[in-house]
Amino acid sequence: MSRDRVLVVDDEPGMRRMLEVMLRREGFDVDALDGGAAALARIASAEPYDLVLTDLVMPGVGGLEVLSKAKERDPATEVIVITAYATTEAAVEAMRRGAYDYVQKPFSVDEMKVTVDKALEKNHLRRENVDLRARVSGRWRLGDLLGKSPAMQRVIEVIRRVAPTPSSVLLTGESGTGKELVAGAIHTLTCEARGVDAPFVAINCAAIPASLMEAELFGHEKGAFTGATHAREGIFRAAHGGTLFLDEISEMPRALQPTLLRVLQEKKVRPVGASAEEEVDVRIVAASNRDLDAAVASGEFREDLFYRLNVIRIVLPPLRDRREDVPLLAEAFAARFARSQGKGGARLSPGAQRRLTTLSFPGNVRELENLMERAVTLSAGGEIGEDAILPDEGRAPPVGEAVAAAVIAECGIDLERELAETEKKMLVAALDRAEGVQTRAAKLLGITFRSMRYRLQKHGLETAEPGDDPAAATERQSE
Repeated sequence: MSRDRVLVVDDEPGMRRMLEVMLRREGFDVDALDGGAAALARIASAEPYDLVLTDLVMPGVGGLEVLSKAKERDPATEVIVITAYATTEAAVEAMRRGAYDYVQKPFSVDEMKVTVDKALEKNHLRRENVDLRARVSGRWRLGDLLGKSPAMQRVIEVIRRVAPTPSSVLLTGESGTGKELVAGAIHTLTCEARGVDAPFVAINCAAIPASLMEAELFGHEKGAFTGATHAREGIFRAAHGGTLFLDEISEMPRALQPTLLRVLQEKKVRPVGASAEEEVDVRIVAASNRDLDAAVASGEFREDLFYRLNVIRIVLPPLRDRREDVPLLAEAFAARFARSQGKGGARLSPGAQRRLTTLSFPGNVRELENLMERAVTLSAGGEIGEDAILPDEGRAPPVGEAVAAAVIAECGIDLERELAETEKKMLVAALDRAEGVQTRAAKLLGITFRSMRYRLQKHGLETAEPGDDPAAATERQSE
């Protein structure tokens, strides 16, 4: 699990050291530089940072230049500007150039920690959404949907029938069952049926802050809000003539659902800050791993929007309900990873195949894919043995099983130790399910991003707290 990379820029040694120690204690990978000139050189030569904290007024090169360079290097980098000379003009200019926030000295350590956490959470969500778009931007084939089981054959048949039509499709099923792959296959078949090469645009509704969702979906005009330095067409207009994949649609903010419904009904969008609407022709494929029927019943999700999306529903079966597909999928994954690792070919031994049939795969096809990558990596030759089939040892057992085991132990238990171990296993399991994305893992566990950070550090799952030094002592006193 990679750590967030943070750059601290300040010409005052005391402030620079204090921020560096504070951030290292929070588990970040920190570089601290003296002045803006050094920062510009580092930003240009190093990998993009996740977060930059820069003083505003420095000799030679100031904080605004550092801010502009960091955003130019990677727009996803968040920048916090710090200054003792707060003016409205400076704050407006910093925000106009894309700063996440503008913090005035003196500030409390707790205040800065909260601001840093929020900035990094925004960075993670933005990068996660970009990653999803990159994964589904290529062409997918129906042949990529492997499965001879009756359940999977039914899914493939529905895909064949619905692809040539303009009907909206709702994909439901557990996480890891292949909803992205199905959405891409529907799009490819649609393009083939129409004889066109249309765009396929995807958005993860859980990966964008609610405050940015409207502009992300519908676009915005230049100057529509603070930071809108140029016009943006938005997801709907980018998908014009093609397919729009709305992943995790259940996370769509309730306040924005009426607007989305109107766009789907009228086939027109109005960018934020615009006075006129623009027509869009988009095929909608939505997906959710939550029970949308229950969300409608509880009022979290609008019933009319649900019916607009739920024209054709495709329920993707969990891997445990299509066990006859496991060997087929495992062989395909093994062959792919063997090629990518330059190992030529790879085949499963009879023992490895038997071992696979004993696993429950709560992570579904995604878990099987990860397991086969691990197996190919650990195998020396062309055959994958039983000993290479190593399920994720970090996955926590169901809570009920863990509690039952504690209750029936005749020799007694150390309650604090058992609870700590259970918490640690849950953290690792959530990170595994969230593919290392801490914001998603925190959401799975029902805790805040800040709490997630604290618990990871407590259990030694992130870099340990640095040793005592004068700067660290100064920080503790300030807390």
